[in-house]
Amino acid sequence: MDSSFGVALFNKSTSKSLLIKELLIKGLLNFSAIISISITLGIVYILGTEAFLFFSGGEVSIGEFFTSREWQPVIGKFGILPLLNSTLMTSFIAMLVAGPLGIFAAVYMSEYASDKFKSRVKPVLEVLAGIPTIVYGYFALTFITPFLKNIFGTEMVDVYNTASAGIAMGILSFPLIASMSEDALSAVPGGLREAAYSLGATKLEVSTEIILP
Repeated sequence: MDSSFGVALFNKSTSKSLLIKELLIKGLLNFSAIISISITLGIVYILGTEAFLFFSGGEVSIGEFFTSREWQPVIGKFGILPLLNSTLMTSFIAMLVAGPLGIFAAVYMSEYASDKFKSRVKPVLEVLAGIPTIVYGYFALTFITPFLKNIFGTEMVDVYNTASAGIAMGILSFPLIASMSEDALSAVPGGLREAAYSLGATKLEVSTEIILP
């Protein structure tokens, strides 16, 4: 009787301790979620307020801001088209670099590489994805731009150019695309691979015509 009472008391105290821990963890998670949402709302509020003050000041209208082709804030020219054009061009170049390379690397790691190779390379890719963007910018100025000047000539390539920026952005995006694409390819059911191999398909055909689509 005493032993049963002791066991019940122990179980009750243990359950109470676990309940307190769960409540603390739940409260910490809720607090973190509230902080994240509050920071996001704060950023939106600050940007919205500053944008309203900018357009209500009378220096530039919304129409002129989106349609003017000159960006010279010092003399009051606030046309966003050059910035938009540069952003689209560098993004397009980055996708030309990172898209094919990332997908090819993902196909190799998913279908051809050994588990030992994959376990070593994938963490390296994830580390590369965490390198600060300023490092890639310095790399573009000190390596990519001189490399392009040697190919196309100094008259054709400026120090600050969209090609260097786009290539650097592509290198920056490559690890992320490769890692995410490899996860997606690895999630394809193995039965599809086995069915294709049973019909006589090669590894290349399975990779490009079944797994990749």
